[in-house]
Amino acid sequence: MNLQEPLPAPTVTAENLIVQFRTILEPLALAEIFLQPQPLEVELGCGDASFLVEYARRNPGKNFIGVERLLGRLQKLDRKGRRLGLTNTRGVRIESTYFLQYLLPAHSTEALHIYFPDPWPKKKHRRHRLINEQFPTLARNVLAPGGTVFLRTDDADYFQQMNEVFDAAKEFEQVKTPASLAEITTDFERGFNAQGIPTLRAAYKVLNS
Repeated sequence: MNLQEPLPAPTVTAENLIVQFRTILEPLALAEIFLQPQPLEVELGCGDASFLVEYARRNPGKNFIGVERLLGRLQKLDRKGRRLGLTNTRGVRIESTYFLQYLLPAHSTEALHIYFPDPWPKKKHRRHRLINEQFPTLARNVLAPGGTVFLRTDDADYFQQMNEVFDAAKEFEQVKTPASLAEITTDFERGFNAQGIPTLRAAYKVLNS
């Protein structure tokens, strides 16, 4: 290929909602993967996509990206999304922190949804947690003005850490999770709730500067 030629657009078709990256060294061109230029929301760690596809179904005026490392989970997003005829939903297979830092364009998303991330309960493993001291900065860089981070977990220790790191981030303020959003549950959440384990929720909104 001539080095002066533009790279081909990322591949996504009606038969496949999973984005095939042309490169992971530059931000996604969102206009090339969605049919309509609509407000964007992102779920980091979308699991079996039960939350994301239902949320996207209820909100056809928005676009949604689900991020997952495991291909099998993304294939569930693809199957469920196509079954519902969703044109506003895409899946990307990559690690969440990398996606935020390098691939999601700056100030491009209205919301980040992080539900039941791996709690890494052992102290020696907690450095692997997605929500850490650096996360608010990454979130602020990709959120549009007034954008919000929505958090859920079943782990009380991790929930405390989530609140501590965002309470320390002066560019965020704590807000309530809308009831219409809280009522849409994930697969993990339904399993925990069936065992009597409650959902711990928090939400943090970018302060207007």
